[in-house]
Amino acid sequence: MKIKYFLMVAVVALMTACGTTSKVPLTGRTHRISVSDGQLLSLSNQEYAKFMASAKRSTDAKNTAMVQQVGRNLANAVETYLRNNGYANEINNFKWEFNLVQDKQANAFCMPGGKIVVYEGLLPYSQDEAGLAIVLGHEIAHAVAKHSAEQMTTKMNQQVGTNILGTVLNSAVGNGVGDIASQVAGGYFSFRNLKYSRDNESEADYMGLIFAAMAGYDPARAVGFWERMAEGSNSNRSELLSSHPSDARRIQNIKGWLPEAQKYYRDSSSNRVLHTEPSSSSKTTSVRGISNSNRSNKRR
Repeated sequence: MKIKYFLMVAVVALMTACGTTSKVPLTGRTHRISVSDGQLLSLSNQEYAKFMASAKRSTDAKNTAMVQQVGRNLANAVETYLRNNGYANEINNFKWEFNLVQDKQANAFCMPGGKIVVYEGLLPYSQDEAGLAIVLGHEIAHAVAKHSAEQMTTKMNQQVGTNILGTVLNSAVGNGVGDIASQVAGGYFSFRNLKYSRDNESEADYMGLIFAAMAGYDPARAVGFWERMAEGSNSNRSELLSSHPSDARRIQNIKGWLPEAQKYYRDSSSNRVLHTEPSSSSKTTSVRGISNSNRSNKRR
């Protein structure tokens, strides 16, 4: 039994040691990713091509142009920031594309690599370019922070660990104990992953707010956007059981981040090219809802 236990520990340790540790731009949060950029981008491009082959592109030329223009402004600001802050090598991972499709859902998504889709049903909530910039900034942030790769890595590690647990217990105890333990572990991980997803969403909210400000869009418009989204939502589901933060929590977080975002907005008004980190004396070092052991405890 001890030999099998130690074997399990060794395999799990080897599994978690694989991958690359890196820092998320803007937040500085560290994460480990075991999926290569090449693997993820290949899969992303395939899935994006499938989606666009079945989707109906919007016939509204004005709104389509707005989505593409706002998207390009944000992409330019983000690439400038990455280039000026030590992430220039990440720019090669992005082949930006912005599409508006015919769908009444108030939704948008971004595939790894910068393929972004906005549904027409979202436009009544975003209302104008500034509101749209809040949405696109959030979606771009998911790609820049590599949230898809991070979550894929987490689930792969959990699956391997669950399989090892089941195999060892079945061998040592028998009577299907390992299968039961695997099911219990799988249920726990599914619940735990909801929090991981909420944390990623909060991180994207923060980064997207800053990206919008860098591109010259007033980040304060995010409050009105999320208030409209809250009014249009029929969901009463507990945040604890959701993959996204509640609208109320998002609004509260955004209001707390606005003083920092406004600094980038003021800078973008006078200098549309240079976007760098604020000095350490003025930079907000805590992002509510985002776990980061390397971030200072200083708060504004």
